[in-house]
Amino acid sequence: MAAAGAEVVTAVGRSERMAEEQAALRRVATLVARAAAPAEVFAAVAAEVGRLLEVDFTILSRYESDGAQVSVGAWSGTGAAVPFPVGTRVRLGGRNVVSLVVRTRRPARIDDYIGASGPVADAARGWGLRSAVGAPISVEGRLWGVISVASGQEQPLPPDTEARLAEFTELVATAIAGAQARVELHGYAEEQAALRRVATLVAGGVPPEEVFAAVTAEVGRVLHADLTVLGRYDPDGAQTVVGAWSSSGATTPFSVGTRVELGGRNMATLVFRAGRPARIDDYADTTSPAADLARKSGFRSAVGAPIRVEGRLWGVVNMASAGEEPLPADTEARLAGFAELVATAIANAQARVELRGYAEEQAALRRVATLIARATPPEEVFAAVAAEVGRLLSAEQALLNRYDPDGTATALAPWSSTGDAVPFPAGTRWSLGGRNVTTLVFRTRRPARIDDYAEATGPAADLTLSRGVRSIVGAPISVEGRLWGFISVMTARAEPLPADTEARLAGFTELVATALANAEAQAALTASRARIVAAADTARRRIERDLHDGAQQRLVSLALHLRSTVQAAVPPEAGLLTAQLDGVADGLTGVLDELREIARGIHPAVLADGGLRPALKTLARRSAVPVRLDARIDGRLPEQIELAVYYVVCEALTNTAKHAHASVIDVQVETGEGALHVRVRDDGRGGADVTRGSGLIGLKDRVEALGGRILLRSPPGAGTAVEISLPLTDPSRPELPSSHQPTA
Repeated sequence: MAAAGAEVVTAVGRSERMAEEQAALRRVATLVARAAAPAEVFAAVAAEVGRLLEVDFTILSRYESDGAQVSVGAWSGTGAAVPFPVGTRVRLGGRNVVSLVVRTRRPARIDDYIGASGPVADAARGWGLRSAVGAPISVEGRLWGVISVASGQEQPLPPDTEARLAEFTELVATAIAGAQARVELHGYAEEQAALRRVATLVAGGVPPEEVFAAVTAEVGRVLHADLTVLGRYDPDGAQTVVGAWSSSGATTPFSVGTRVELGGRNMATLVFRAGRPARIDDYADTTSPAADLARKSGFRSAVGAPIRVEGRLWGVVNMASAGEEPLPADTEARLAGFAELVATAIANAQARVELRGYAEEQAALRRVATLIARATPPEEVFAAVAAEVGRLLSAEQALLNRYDPDGTATALAPWSSTGDAVPFPAGTRWSLGGRNVTTLVFRTRRPARIDDYAEATGPAADLTLSRGVRSIVGAPISVEGRLWGFISVMTARAEPLPADTEARLAGFTELVATALANAEAQAALTASRARIVAAADTARRRIERDLHDGAQQRLVSLALHLRSTVQAAVPPEAGLLTAQLDGVADGLTGVLDELREIARGIHPAVLADGGLRPALKTLARRSAVPVRLDARIDGRLPEQIELAVYYVVCEALTNTAKHAHASVIDVQVETGEGALHVRVRDDGRGGADVTRGSGLIGLKDRVEALGGRILLRSPPGAGTAVEISLPLTDPSRPELPSSHQPTA
């Protein structure tokens, strides 16, 4: 009976204990189901386990990556202080429950801490603990921590302690996993919101500087950094800070614009060398001035991710923490999304800059091409090209130059961004030789650049350095396969001219070559017209001379012969024959008069004898329509100019009399500004067209052959006006543009 009673009591005890255990598990499970904060769950588990297992202390610890444990939940049976309060960090090592669980990943016990070792054992003995049992807490297959119970009693903890702890470790793992999921979900939502905000800025086309500032701030807030820095890698082996943020809002140790030399062991250098994310978990091991500054500012760890733009390493975004614990393991991956957005913003900004630059370049080329299409003199085209190139390429100076046959170069069209006196005035000459852009272009017939003129040599280099120029890019100008000159852009800035400068100069050199070719063609056409006009005038003089010296003289001789010798031989009684001879003589005299009139028309005698003013007066008197003549001419003008004006006025008066039905004609002739200006205007019905009829076309050719211009205005019903302008130079030797200078 006694044995049976003992079994009943034992069964009742087990039943009550199971009920208590299930009640404790339900209470913890309820907290977990309600998504209570992890700290609240840890405290509840520690208390429930301690009361249920009737121990002196319960400690719940989390393992750290640096080989330590951190207490996250603690309970004391007396309600007094516990040996490992929440937040306590203790290094692992030695023989103790916590270290054994880490090594074996299984529950462990120590029944007598007298033989234990390590920092944990030392602290346990200091609190009078004799035995302890620990069970691992695994979250998603990863050892997260340990729950341990300890007693100061001599007898060891019951043998089922490990098993009873196991159910609580599962609840702790569930609570931790749920809390982590919520934290990760919340963090993901925050991260996505931050990424959306930055993406909105990028899509809005805001300047890169605003994107850089936004990215550093968003990264710092979302990833809980103390400092975020965005840097650009420069060609000279340095990093320039383009964005910075501090959690304190104070001035950052790496402010925007700070330049840091690469080298040593620091975040910028690690990412630059590897081209992939990098981390530093302890700044005590870093080197370089940048790392020294980070340590002085109190930073302990950092993570960086590369920024790539169109496959090229552009820069780095990195974040630093002053906390003792390293930054989370997923920091690199989370930084990657922001790095991609920065890359997109940079690529978009570059595309906009390139597109704007292309549009500006095309507009500049169109302006120059318009000048060329209008047959603008080459000197004006040169000046326009120099100005357009200088402004477009953001250079401080631009210069269009010609190679001369004596081994020199001449500045033709200088331009300066300041508008002040240019360092190379037009007409400046220097010799070829040495290593400089002038000589390199001449020798290679290809574009050339020198990024540091301190290393250049020769007369061109001496002249350039004396003007403070640091770098130059030049491109050749070739006309019909012949090197004519070159165009160059210069800067005194430390940074070289952009890498695409040579290519962008090419379009302008082609336009200059076109302008020169057009000028040469125009000069050739002008010279050809001048030769044709001169030949025609010479032919007229020859015909006039031949008529005067040949046909006219023979007719005069025949008339005299008839009136003297022939008539003297005729008998007086042959009256009829005498009358016939008189008729023949009179006919010869009439033919002679007509021939003389023809000769005068071929080359007006009054023009040759008296000049343009008397000749115009004669034309005015002979005109069938009244003429008001205003001729302000002093002295004689070049012969071909006088002939051109005479024929223009003569043709205009004839056309008016034939077609205009005008009542009066005004003729104005005057000199001014090195040219002769003629205007013939009537009040007739208008409608004249230079394309109809050969008279006006012939006059146009004559005027343009002398380097002049002719303009016809003849609106229907408003009269007709013919205006010409002729340069007062020797038209028999037309001047050629500078492009006709022979080249070396």
